[in-house]
Amino acid sequence: MKATLGMSAMGAVLLLAAPAMALEVREQATIKAPVEQVWKQIGPFCAISDWHPAVEGCTLRKTGDKQERDIALKGGGAIQERLTGLSAAKHRLRYTLLSGPLPVKNYTSTIRLSAVDAHTTRITWSSSFQASGASDADARKAIAGIYTSGFDGLRKRLESGQ
Repeated sequence: MKATLGMSAMGAVLLLAAPAMALEVREQATIKAPVEQVWKQIGPFCAISDWHPAVEGCTLRKTGDKQERDIALKGGGAIQERLTGLSAAKHRLRYTLLSGPLPVKNYTSTIRLSAVDAHTTRITWSSSFQASGASDADARKAIAGIYTSGFDGLRKRLESGQ
């Protein structure tokens, strides 16, 4: 009996000590533009202010050997992010959230481009995070909305020739 209670107590401690499971969001879209043209919008870390409809402006800064961006949001608020990986050859950008009003923590994200054909690009924007101050469903919905509105902004910029 004592051993069973000890095992149950140990299991409860391990369960409480376990980190929350990471949530994931992965959205995809196609853009009617060549992959290199889309990469010119995605690759520069602060170019997000040129195409994302929620972004008012972006300022780059260096912290040690790390590149970070301060994003001013339309309607107020700010987000700080750190570039963690960039490959022009693979058309891939990785970053992590440092601070901001999003209902997430431990957020890491990847934007990846691939050519569908000579005139069409598939963009995949994915992330892993934990909900913070919101339900898992609401956190996923908020992040997915950021990605899909970004896709819309890219389409507007690239497909209309802006």
